[in-house]
Amino acid sequence: MPKGPKGEKRPGDVIGAAIKVAKIATGEEAEELDHKGKSKAAVELGRKGGKARAEKMSAERRAEIAKKAAKARWAR
Repeated sequence: MPKGPKGEKRPGDVIGAAIKVAKIATGEEAEELDHKGKSKAAVELGRKGGKARAEKMSAERRAEIAKKAAKARWAR
């Protein structure tokens, strides 16, 4: 079965896909999504990696990164 942009399973034909979307919209069927198409192992490793990176960094470097991020947000 083909996969959608977020990894969800959808019918291959146009009419079947339209019916599936309509059923999801009306609540007849539940949409099957899990962590935006990522495997659970990859999600868990990502959580560990970010924490480990932050622990290795100095306080000054973390502050520098935070200031750069805030500047980018407020520049919009």
